Amino acid sequence: MMARSKTKQLSYITVPSQIIHSLSSSSLQNLLLSPKKASRSGNRLFSLAISPKFVLSFLFCFALVGTLRIGFHLDPLLPLPPMPCSTFGEVATATAARTADSALPIAAVGGGEWREEFWRQPEGMGYRPCLEFGKEYRRQSEAVRADRRKYLMVVVSGGVNQQRNQIVDAVVIARILGAALVVPILQVNVIWGDESEFSDIFDLEHFKRVLADDVRVVSSLPSTHIMTRPVVEKRTPLHVSPRWIRSRYLKKLNREGVLLLRGLDSRLSKDLPPDLQKLRCKVAFQALRFSAPILELGNKLAVRMRSKGPYLALHLRMEKDVWVRTGCLPGLSPEYDEIIQAERKRRPELLTARSNMTYHQRKLAGLCPLNAQEVTRLLKALEAPRDTRIYWAGGEPFGGPAALQPLTREFPNFYSKENLSLPGELEPFANKASLVAAVDYIVCEQSDVFMPSHGGNMGHLMQGHRAFAGHKKFITPNKRQMLPYFLDTSLPESEFNRIIKELHKGSLGQPEFRKIGRDVTAYPVPECMCNGTNTRSTI
Repeated sequence: MMARSKTKQLSYITVPSQIIHSLSSSSLQNLLLSPKKASRSGNRLFSLAISPKFVLSFLFCFALVGTLRIGFHLDPLLPLPPMPCSTFGEVATATAARTADSALPIAAVGGGEWREEFWRQPEGMGYRPCLEFGKEYRRQSEAVRADRRKYLMVVVSGGVNQQRNQIVDAVVIARILGAALVVPILQVNVIWGDESEFSDIFDLEHFKRVLADDVRVVSSLPSTHIMTRPVVEKRTPLHVSPRWIRSRYLKKLNREGVLLLRGLDSRLSKDLPPDLQKLRCKVAFQALRFSAPILELGNKLAVRMRSKGPYLALHLRMEKDVWVRTGCLPGLSPEYDEIIQAERKRRPELLTARSNMTYHQRKLAGLCPLNAQEVTRLLKALEAPRDTRIYWAGGEPFGGPAALQPLTREFPNFYSKENLSLPGELEPFANKASLVAAVDYIVCEQSDVFMPSHGGNMGHLMQGHRAFAGHKKFITPNKRQMLPYFLDTSLPESEFNRIIKELHKGSLGQPEFRKIGRDVTAYPVPECMCNGTNTRSTI
């Protein structure tokens, strides 16, 4: 048996050429050289790095890559522009990719990041989408598709996620009435002035095609009904049942042919027969796909976020109007708090929170958004690594960059659509808040972990969407129980972290049965998901 050669050999890994531009010389050297034990001689590593074989090999690869780029015009991995002072957060330190192929392997960016506790996904217990409709529902579908006499028109309002909820209910109401649904009209948003139409935000043809067996969707009223004076209903009570809808509208609709509904927010009961609950899920998670331009940009940003491994998405509700509407205070300084209080006195109609509660009472009741300091402490207690790549969604925080400093100081890899996008990519979405919010939704939905700082339409939709996609990790801040510990300054940090982690063991996106009064689009188990048993004893 031949003796092993004592000649030491260098090992190499292949690195995409696009990465070279985004690495410092020291980082490049670390990638190209195999890991070695500490040497007694401080000059050994240097001698290896400048060995003729290494230099010739590197120059040859560099020349070959350059030739390929010239001949085939390969797109480089585009570095992220640094976050300017006028945007929110500190300068980001990583780069983003245009395509998933150009991402660095996880092993090349710090080892087993995926194996860390923070990125571990919840146990889904085998639940999967289950939207098989009953025999009677399918039988009635033939009559619904064939009807040409009844048409439902709806006007939906609010932000894009509030509009989505209303569109879901509009489809269900059309099904209850056996009417065709005219493409919903989006009311101009009074806060942002967004005049986008349905087809600007959603893929209309996809919407029609997916719902073809449930509700007939038409782009406009037919000529036979265009001059019809519709039955207009502005004040539908909250949480009405299918029986109420039929008794209230069906006779008038059969007589007039057209029904116009406004203000559908929370008007339809959350507790419907199983087939109508399945229809809700079908609309929310399958039919309401965003339009091609939104999907394209959203997917690009998600790929750039994932270019170096897993990422966390935060939905931060720190805008001025949020603090005013919730009756809460940002806590940045007394001056900022006074501005919010003055605005609330000037426009009391904006207050949606309980007016008989003080700010401190709302805070301890868990009714206020978390500020950046609280989000930071929560993430650290849940063992989010310092190098976590964070995508933050939301509007301009009240207080500007200072409002986000606690977060960006602890988690410097902090991104938004503004500093992830390339020059010109956001221009088609200028002054269109609903489209921008839709882009945020896509990047958040594709994240490995998602956490909202406050409840609301996006948080609820995201919770259901991630559950329907396989129970992807969704952190629900347990504000009511954790905030007293935030206020206890005598509590050691280690003990604080242990308590906070314990409080959130069951709030990480695990399967949870929908309770009476809850929306199935936030809690799709058991009506829209099954695991072969669907018994309450499984959870």
